[in-house]
Amino acid sequence: MSTGQLVVLDHVVAVLTAALWLAAGAVAAAGRTRVALGLAAGGVLAVAGRLTLVAVLADRGWWFVQEKVLVGVPLLVVTVAAAAVLAGRPLLRGGDLPPAAVTSLFAVGYAALAGFVVTYVGGYPLTWSVALLAVAGVAGAVLVTAQAVVAPPPAERQTAGGPLTRRRFLGVAAAGAGAAGIGLAFVRAPSADAGGGAAAVHPAEHGTPVTDLRGPTTPAAGGAVQTYSVTARRSAVALTSGREIDAWTFDGRLPGPPLTAVQGDLVEVTLRNEDIDDGVTIHWHGYDVACGEDGAPGTTQDVVAAGAEFGYRFRADQAGTFWYHTHQVSHIGVRRGLFGTLVVTPRDATPDDVDLVLPVHTYDGVLAIGDDDGVLAPDAARGASVRLRLLNTDSEPHRFGLAGTAFRLAAVDGRDVHDPGEASERALRLPAGGRYDVTFAMPDRPVALTVDGEVRLRLGGDGDVPDTGGWPELDPLHYGGPDDVPFTLDTDYDRHFTMVLDRGAAMVDGRPAFAQTVNGRGHPSIPEQLVAEGDLVRFTVVNRSLETHPWHLHGHGVLVLARDGRAATGSPLWVDTFDVRPGEVWDVAFEAANPGVWMNHCHNLPHAEQGMMLRLRYDGVTAVAGSHARH
Repeated sequence: MSTGQLVVLDHVVAVLTAALWLAAGAVAAAGRTRVALGLAAGGVLAVAGRLTLVAVLADRGWWFVQEKVLVGVPLLVVTVAAAAVLAGRPLLRGGDLPPAAVTSLFAVGYAALAGFVVTYVGGYPLTWSVALLAVAGVAGAVLVTAQAVVAPPPAERQTAGGPLTRRRFLGVAAAGAGAAGIGLAFVRAPSADAGGGAAAVHPAEHGTPVTDLRGPTTPAAGGAVQTYSVTARRSAVALTSGREIDAWTFDGRLPGPPLTAVQGDLVEVTLRNEDIDDGVTIHWHGYDVACGEDGAPGTTQDVVAAGAEFGYRFRADQAGTFWYHTHQVSHIGVRRGLFGTLVVTPRDATPDDVDLVLPVHTYDGVLAIGDDDGVLAPDAARGASVRLRLLNTDSEPHRFGLAGTAFRLAAVDGRDVHDPGEASERALRLPAGGRYDVTFAMPDRPVALTVDGEVRLRLGGDGDVPDTGGWPELDPLHYGGPDDVPFTLDTDYDRHFTMVLDRGAAMVDGRPAFAQTVNGRGHPSIPEQLVAEGDLVRFTVVNRSLETHPWHLHGHGVLVLARDGRAATGSPLWVDTFDVRPGEVWDVAFEAANPGVWMNHCHNLPHAEQGMMLRLRYDGVTAVAGSHARH
């Protein structure tokens, strides 16, 4: 069973445990002792199941059980022991239970419920604030229940100045714990995390401005200057079916104009904003531009407001398939159409006979490739070399299937795969923001490309298409031939950052929310990650949540070291976006060789908006204090 499935099962058992014990208390209070005994027996089995699940999850990593081991399990064990002492014999004997016994049954239910709430709402890491509030909540609920089950004896009917009874002591202690928990919730996080490396040498406010880190001004030898101008505007755009989309566009089209270059060219792009009220920028997704060209509002530049413009430039040193999109209010802007493709071809490469750029996007619930929401049917002669450049511009993964031919996964995220072998009847699961280049020789029969099980492209005419939904996934971590890598799991890294992704209560942009969190906090309260130029940096990314998080670091490709502790064995896998599914643990690494202040976030863009976003800052570099910035 996967860790994600275990996490779901643990949630179910936690809720079931609480329900059984609370029901036992309720029916016991109603005098139905035999039913209460049955429910309590079921509750004991549920508690045993919960403890077993915690033990199994502990083997998958401390991240998955910390709050259970430190709060949930102790509360459960203490209250079950108390119930056994106070209610065990009366339940077996039958007849009405004394008030203390009834209260003890409720107490186990409260403890089980508190453990679930701590896991689901508090998340990781466990804080003193959450722990104290959980204990106070259980104690307070027990006091209220005891008061409701039976009126206090005369000795306890005291004025405020009377003797200190056990019940009053418990009430005071619960109130004190609750007050302390609330107070500790306002303790601020440190501003930076050094990842176990050296602290900052330069104050954050007195370094090189990121606006000074701009791209080259000349192409490489033999290269040319590629000049583009794109205008962001609202437009009504018709898909090929005739369905009209009220879109935000670059140049009034969906997607924006395709940008192309040959390796070594200098690319210059002028962005103008005609009427996008929230403003726009251009982020070059996966392209390792100089930081001043990265298009992160409030970090690398000010927002390009309506009526304004901004110029980007970078040398096209990386060949491959990339894309560009706004990074201002991106969860809305990208969804509504502010994106386009960027393809850089090698200078000395032989071009493929058929080279198709296929950006997949969902407009108002309608899936399209480019602006075509039907079935594409380009020409491809028998024996032609075909390259399909698959781009996922949505916030959720897409599943591709190529029927009718064997293929090679030639590149991932714009980086060539070493020694890619032929594969057939294998699905390709493409993370949000990711790109796959698929190549094959056109056979003498039709070929079809499916997206999420539906045919979206045909080559060589119509033909029967098998059901690709049952095909196993091709795993890029174990595909292709091994090659030399600059670092491994055993490398001594200068910095090691652990990011635990979860849902929980946190502040996001100054407002309380049930947020998408990193290490228990939401943007902008997540400490920035501090590195120095030349550092070898390792990320361990843990997903405790029930949702997939496509993780994306700006300005750097990362080498995948391992998933769930199992080292990658195929071609060195360099990516800029990788899907961390529920319960998964990814280890990736990179060399800090591109100075700047870089966004590091989930590329499910609504998740980033809901808090799952932080910054990685090089020591000695300062961000802009941009206006009206919302990533």
